[in-house]
Amino acid sequence: MRVIAGICRGRRLFSPDGNSIRPTADRVKGAIFSMIGAYIPDAVVVDLFSGSGGLGIEALSRGARRCYFCDISAKARDLTGKNLAHCGMADRAEILHCDYKAAFDRIGDAPDVVFLDPPYERDCYTNCLAAAGAAFDAARGGIVVAEHSAALRLPERLSGFVRIKEKRYGSTGVSVFLYEG
Repeated sequence: MRVIAGICRGRRLFSPDGNSIRPTADRVKGAIFSMIGAYIPDAVVVDLFSGSGGLGIEALSRGARRCYFCDISAKARDLTGKNLAHCGMADRAEILHCDYKAAFDRIGDAPDVVFLDPPYERDCYTNCLAAAGAAFDAARGGIVVAEHSAALRLPERLSGFVRIKEKRYGSTGVSVFLYEG
């Protein structure tokens, strides 16, 4: 697990022990950022279910202004903090100890990009998109990148969002939603 591009390119990130945290594979992460690269510079990013922090750290490395990392797991928050310190990005980040329902109330900024990567067995995509939609600035818009099981097909339209891209990488699916309000 490493940072693929930007100011921290090539930096190895600390990996979780065991199977309780599932980091996004470098191949999938690279594909995600190829799809959404234009949205990242100067963006406010929210990394829900952040795990090791790999997606948010990649966004910061590529020029995001700020990233909020949210996870209810103490192990995940500690790992994210360790990776942020290792990459020298802690000053542009905030780690939140709350579930996805409370995250948007706590960030204080309208997000531009939201990474949504819950445990695959959780059925919370509809609720997460609704919460994200309520947090976006309608004039600025924004995107949600949802990582999910390749077997799951998310709806084309959901909570003010329209799916603009959908890709599969082995057992992983990625859906990109544009906020339309």
